[in-house]
Amino acid sequence: MVMGVDDWKSLDSNSTIDRETSNRSSHQPLLLRCCSFSVLRALLVDPWRNPGRNLVFAINGERFELSDVDPSTTLLEFLRTETRFKGAKLGCGEGGCGACVVLLSTYDVSCGRVNQFSVSSCLTLLCSINLCSVMTIEGIGNSKDGFHSIQERFAGFHASQCGFCTPGMCMSLCSALVNADKTNRPEPPHGFSKITVAEAEKAIACNLCRCTGYRPIVDACKSFAADVDLEDLGLNSFWKKGDKHVNVNMLPFYDGTQNGLGTFPDFLKSEIESSIRSCSDPLSENGGNSSRAAADASNPIENVKLAQGRWYRPSSIDELRTIMFSERLNGMSNVKLVAGNTGSGYYKEEDIFDKYIDIRGIPELSVVKRNNRGIEIGAAATISWVIEVLREESEGLQLNERLMFNKIADHMNKVATQFIRNTASLGGNLIMAQRRQFPSDIATILLAAGSTVCIDVGSEKITLSLEEFLESSACDSSTLLLSVHIPFCTPFIHSLSGINGINDITNSKSTKECNLLFETYRASPRPLGNALAYLNSAFMAHISMDEVSGDHFVENVRLVFGAYGCEHAIRAKEVEKFLVGKTMTVSVLLEAIKLLKKTIVPKDDTPHSTYRSSLAVGFLFRFLQPIAQGLAGPLRNVPVVSCSTEEIVEDHNSIIRKSIGLNKEDCHQIYDDDDDDDSHLSSKQVLKFNADYCPVGEPIKKAGALVQASGEAVFVDDIPSPKGCLYGAFIYSTRPLAHVKGFEFKSTLASEKIISVVSSKDIPSGGKNTVVNPVLGVEPVLASNLTEYAGQPLGIVIAEKQRFANMAAKQAIVNYSTENLEPPILSIEDAVKKSSFFEIPPRFYPKQIGDFSKGMEEADHKILSAEVLLGSQYHFYMETQTALAIPDEENCMLVYSSTQIPEATQRTVAECLGIPHHNVRVITRRVGGGFGGKVSKSVHIAAACALAAYKLRCPIRMYLDRKTDMVMAAGRHPMKVNYSVGFKSSGKITALHVDVFINAGISEDISLLLPFSIMAGLKKYNWGSLSFDPMVCKTNISSKSAMRGPGETQGSFIAEVVIEHVASILSIHSDSIRKMNLHDFKSLTKFYEGAAGEPFEYTLPSIFNKFTLYSSYQDRAEMIQQFNSCNRWKKRGLSCVPIIYQVSVRPTPGKVGILNDGSIIVEVGGVEIGQGLWTKVKQTAAFALGQLWDDRIQDLLERVRVIQADTFSLIQGGYTAGSTTSESSCEAVRLACNILIDRLKFLKDSLQQKMGSISWDTLILQAKTQAVNLSASCYWVPDPSSNIYLNYGAAISEVEIDLLTGATTILQADLTYDCGKSLNPAIDLGQIEGSFVQGIGFFMSEEFITNSEGLVVTDGTWTYKIPTVDTIPKKFNVEFLESEYHEKRVLSSKASGEPPLLLAASVHCAAREAIKAAREEFNCTSASPDIFQMNVPATMPVIKELCGLDIVERYLENSLFAQN
Repeated sequence: MVMGVDDWKSLDSNSTIDRETSNRSSHQPLLLRCCSFSVLRALLVDPWRNPGRNLVFAINGERFELSDVDPSTTLLEFLRTETRFKGAKLGCGEGGCGACVVLLSTYDVSCGRVNQFSVSSCLTLLCSINLCSVMTIEGIGNSKDGFHSIQERFAGFHASQCGFCTPGMCMSLCSALVNADKTNRPEPPHGFSKITVAEAEKAIACNLCRCTGYRPIVDACKSFAADVDLEDLGLNSFWKKGDKHVNVNMLPFYDGTQNGLGTFPDFLKSEIESSIRSCSDPLSENGGNSSRAAADASNPIENVKLAQGRWYRPSSIDELRTIMFSERLNGMSNVKLVAGNTGSGYYKEEDIFDKYIDIRGIPELSVVKRNNRGIEIGAAATISWVIEVLREESEGLQLNERLMFNKIADHMNKVATQFIRNTASLGGNLIMAQRRQFPSDIATILLAAGSTVCIDVGSEKITLSLEEFLESSACDSSTLLLSVHIPFCTPFIHSLSGINGINDITNSKSTKECNLLFETYRASPRPLGNALAYLNSAFMAHISMDEVSGDHFVENVRLVFGAYGCEHAIRAKEVEKFLVGKTMTVSVLLEAIKLLKKTIVPKDDTPHSTYRSSLAVGFLFRFLQPIAQGLAGPLRNVPVVSCSTEEIVEDHNSIIRKSIGLNKEDCHQIYDDDDDDDSHLSSKQVLKFNADYCPVGEPIKKAGALVQASGEAVFVDDIPSPKGCLYGAFIYSTRPLAHVKGFEFKSTLASEKIISVVSSKDIPSGGKNTVVNPVLGVEPVLASNLTEYAGQPLGIVIAEKQRFANMAAKQAIVNYSTENLEPPILSIEDAVKKSSFFEIPPRFYPKQIGDFSKGMEEADHKILSAEVLLGSQYHFYMETQTALAIPDEENCMLVYSSTQIPEATQRTVAECLGIPHHNVRVITRRVGGGFGGKVSKSVHIAAACALAAYKLRCPIRMYLDRKTDMVMAAGRHPMKVNYSVGFKSSGKITALHVDVFINAGISEDISLLLPFSIMAGLKKYNWGSLSFDPMVCKTNISSKSAMRGPGETQGSFIAEVVIEHVASILSIHSDSIRKMNLHDFKSLTKFYEGAAGEPFEYTLPSIFNKFTLYSSYQDRAEMIQQFNSCNRWKKRGLSCVPIIYQVSVRPTPGKVGILNDGSIIVEVGGVEIGQGLWTKVKQTAAFALGQLWDDRIQDLLERVRVIQADTFSLIQGGYTAGSTTSESSCEAVRLACNILIDRLKFLKDSLQQKMGSISWDTLILQAKTQAVNLSASCYWVPDPSSNIYLNYGAAISEVEIDLLTGATTILQADLTYDCGKSLNPAIDLGQIEGSFVQGIGFFMSEEFITNSEGLVVTDGTWTYKIPTVDTIPKKFNVEFLESEYHEKRVLSSKASGEPPLLLAASVHCAAREAIKAAREEFNCTSASPDIFQMNVPATMPVIKELCGLDIVERYLENSLFAQN
């Protein structure tokens, strides 16, 4: 029978719904959707229980059936090794980057509904997708079947650079579009989706990109939103800025059903339906088939296993118990219970599990029950589904319950990534918190809500409070978490605190019904994604008010804190006990905070422990301030109001004022919480296109952008593995300086997978154990008897799969000895103490400028020996280091390497193997991001890989896991800087001396070049006189290497530190000091001799003046001042920073060939790493060859193809770095084209005289007939008089800091950059934006931490935070200053890859301005609050500490003093 709504209401206390029915969007209460008990019962029939027990699934509509599969195989591994679908990439292996995202579809047979959601394929186990359909990026569109509009728009909005992350980005957006279009929202206009702009921005909020700066990606996503204003979108290839009547028809057409989206393969539907039918009558206990039922009963284990008995999927708790305690599994340590398997993204699996038990098929673990006490949710429910349940169930609740449930759901939505929440289970999160001390947000908020859990221990069901569960001893394998119960809240829950003596308090003074306040908080390195909180908290309080006095009383309260360096979330019971029954006054709040500080005490060695304690104080203050007498005011606290209130008030401030009697006055006293600010990202680009060298100068799409968006672009790891290929992984040292006596392996399943181990002893006779660095110094390929730094490769484990090799390498037990060794040198201070320095060759030593002593004598004021520290930065290219080495005939070796320096790779491999260079061929097609990290470090990996291949005489592939890559890569140079400066009272600086200590690591690498480049960045101001004393420290850490803008980044920032310090001493605005000390052309020539160029080239003064003198800048400064005077707990800052960046152009080869059909093939020494080199070269070749025709009517652009770097094809390729490889390559190609033009011109002219007009095809055909050489090479050597030039730019950044957390929001960034005559404005815009955002990471968020042994501990996406789409500027504006023609520049162009990174210092400086405002308000120091040093990076703890860790206490003390 079909039950109506009333029938369901009558069964409310026992109603149950299966998880599968929840994956839909509707405004109806979730529990009202099932139409009959028969359907409900049918849903519980597990289609896994089929006779064949083979694994069946679909990928892009193709059927796959596997009878034998390793159950530890992930979906990503299967895709990349067993299918042709390699679009999903391995970026982190943690579910933290989004490169591996695919769309997973399930079929709900009861209603014919297809549920689709994004998943992280690197964590999804293959056996878990039985009877599911997978769609990869190739499935939504490709070059053969046609591209999807998602892919076309990504390419058209210039949203791809290296392209490694692009497939995952596209799939995240695809999932968001599919699910938005399934909602009951009104139909969107033709060509749009139902998705909103806000949803489109958040669709890729959890995906990482290191290249683009996210802005063009966001624009591509927003182009699908029905509420978008298309004219607000940035530069694209579909319309030009200023075009009238921009409309959706100009975009590639979007249709929600395009390429089969939203569908499910018919063959899988049939198999699912057949499986269910085979179980016969779903209402019977064992089905209709008596023999089958008997078999099931006699051997349930056989019935539910897969993968040759290594994967089990029980359908009941009893079956689970039977399996777990069977003879075959009982006592085995390598058995794993799984639901979503996402926990392995945080707790890495160090050994192979032999057997798996999938608990998702147990109905009891996947149901929702609602009664009059609350909602019970099965432990296997995914977090995404729990969020949906809470939101949908809250629709039928009273206002207080609804707001609380929504608040819990909102907080859960900030946990992990969307593609992790879609598969991660609620119970798994809590079990990790209980068993492994995982810093869970969910445990904290559910504990505050008064949740309970039901566990099964030895077949006995036990209900515990969540607090009791967390505090109990770690659960063993016999304990199963069944469900979580979240209670409804009522105005009087007297057991809320659970503290003896206060359970039944009802204050007699209260003449008004209780109000319920509920709030959750978290402070984490970034708002969204897998960012663990520094501290999370959740508070619930019952508040009553005396209608006469207006005083507020705390009837009951629960205060929960977690993730601060504790074993699990805890309640601050002493504080609760103190608060209950008290009138909330300033003194009470102050005493509560003092008690809290004694309670929230992080464990020893917890990073930023005092900061975490201050967060607890800040959150409690934020929660209670609105009701504290004398502090009350409107506060966006999202409270839960009185249950007796029938009216629903949407404005949260109105709710508070109405429910607890707050007034609008004294707004400056309260904390205005804008955490849920939904303001959209916006941008503006002011670009000028140069048509003089068409198609050079046009913003054409990046070459290969479409195949990047479709996943068809081939990176090194996408090259099919040759037959017999094996895989290698490094064993690396965990000690900084020690003798290596040898290593052995633990007795584990992973160790059994080892085929061979390669060590330095395997280097052949005549070979060298050295990696050739690009500048000076060498390192061993593999350490022999001595390890000199933590992270140094000791050996290579070889196995038949990369996963096996990675795990086996972790089984190594290295025998170290420190006998007769000095203590390691791990810091700059250690190096100085022991005089451990590399000698800087005279040619690399920067020249001093002027007379420092004389300049100091002229000064009115002096600052002596001030200090600032700069940290390191990891490259975080999306594609980790990788190589494929294939032995060839005659002792040759073919190496595919992801490198920026193929030539040095060839040399190192040859010398390591002791063979001639001509026996080693290195090919690099494209690189998935480099930023300098694929220079010397990539050579190391290629040499090791080739050594293993040489030893075993078979192909070897190495693809470093993210942790190993981060441990070995080293990154940017940390520095300690001391400076002394003299200056006039006017602010004019007369002398500067800088001592720079550079931590180089164990070898020189490029470190000896850094003094020169630091000086180049530092010289951007006229210091009068400048002296510089650099020391390059040799330490026992991994060698630091090139990182985008090496040296110049630090030098430019040091200059800003000095300017800010001088301004603080003189109490003059820093912009005035900057302007006063900018160069005129005369001083520019003095400081940058040989690079200053002509006077007309010096555009910096006009750029800087344009920013600082315009009224808009002054207006913004005044608005910020007004904002700061009206807001106590948030402050804003504004700063304008100029840059001068010196680059040099290097000799570069180029080769152009014209094929028989007239198509053109181009080779250059430069490597495509995402910077658009191929695109600019392609444009240049088309322009140069087109000059054969005076009117240039021949459109040759689409005929040109740039091919991979190959050391056998192009000699002296050099390296791709320094921002000038693109222009150098373009010039080499242009000159090669000119050679071809000289050969073809006479023939073309003669043919034209005979035939009139002549086409390109005819010309080439005749040239071939007449034996004209159609191949030309050129090795371009730049003119020494002009090979060095200067780049100019400036940026204004405006930020807002949260004084209670230290969080920084970048409200706006305005960049102006002199690109010369841009070769491709779209490419250069992407470089500028991407470089700036990468700089934001360096200056603000990317904290590079090592342990006491020098081993990197920020070794993954969980701990290392590059910028994400939610941390870039809310308004991001870029303007090109098109300078004049310059005959000595390559087509009058200038570099754009590295210089804009320096402009991100403006964010750091703006944050400093905001901190100054905070310090002035709270009088943070007895000295001048303006004088302080802010190191790099300025993370949340740094900013909070500078604002004051105790500002809340001091504010309350001052308020109390004022009241008295």
